[in-house]
Amino acid sequence: MNASATDLGRLDVYPTADGSFSLHSCHFGEAFHNSAGALNEARAKFVEPAELNRFKPNQSVAVLDVCFGLGYNSAAVLAGLPEQAPLEWWGLELDRRPLELALNQPVFRRMWSTSVLKRLQALHTTGAWSTTSSTGQMLWGDARSTLTTIRPQQHFDLILQDAFSPQRCPELWSDEFLGCLARRLKPGGRLLTYSRSAGVRASLKRAGLELFSLLAAPGERKGWSSGTMAVRPGGDVCPDHGPGWRPFSTMELEHLSTRAAIPFRDASGTSTSLEILKQRTLEQSRCDMEPTNVWQRRWGLTKQKG
Repeated sequence: MNASATDLGRLDVYPTADGSFSLHSCHFGEAFHNSAGALNEARAKFVEPAELNRFKPNQSVAVLDVCFGLGYNSAAVLAGLPEQAPLEWWGLELDRRPLELALNQPVFRRMWSTSVLKRLQALHTTGAWSTTSSTGQMLWGDARSTLTTIRPQQHFDLILQDAFSPQRCPELWSDEFLGCLARRLKPGGRLLTYSRSAGVRASLKRAGLELFSLLAAPGERKGWSSGTMAVRPGGDVCPDHGPGWRPFSTMELEHLSTRAAIPFRDASGTSTSLEILKQRTLEQSRCDMEPTNVWQRRWGLTKQKG
């Protein structure tokens, strides 16, 4: 799916509470970030739980940014790593406009060092950067297909999964796509996402990853979870608690046994969002798992999507 800017609809700029700015996509009917702050979200849900200081000074770090968008997540990672740290970076993104809009916003440019801005600008103009210690490559297009163009031997220390929500963009939350991402993690590698969807978490668990719950970003309304960290076993043992994460609660574990845990399926890798959602709804109606609204009432929750 090579969508044009017209296909992807209007993007509206809006300020967020931490002084950064974000966008609202009319096509997906959703904002890129929560109103508490785009920069806060990038730091709390991607940089802090990544624990960048766990990498040795000369250790090569491989990062995959799924749905690069405005660039906050990768820019925050770049800012958190030593400038000369060996880095291999890939980005997957469908729409070229958000990065261009970001680079044209003075408030965005003031957030980052000259070296970070140079790499973002290079991604915008040529789709790649290269320094003496790092390389970056942006792959424009449908992430389901562009992911397959990265050599199979390439595995990642960090995967930043920041697609629009599963109900809006289920193509990038399917059991198959998440399984592909999970297989790309190195032992000890971490996949980080704002999503707390039971369908997403069940897919990551089925892919053999250990799951943790992310804490709220500063200024974000606290809920029963603010996202998910999924870790590939085999590296250093990940503690139950860490900067920005905690173990699953009993409530979250029970969520994985409800109909909300039915995955988003896309066996062909080409299904539309409507097809994926329709198939999931049908599967949920036919399964014998606990209805999600029963779980919600048991825990005193208002209606949840997922």
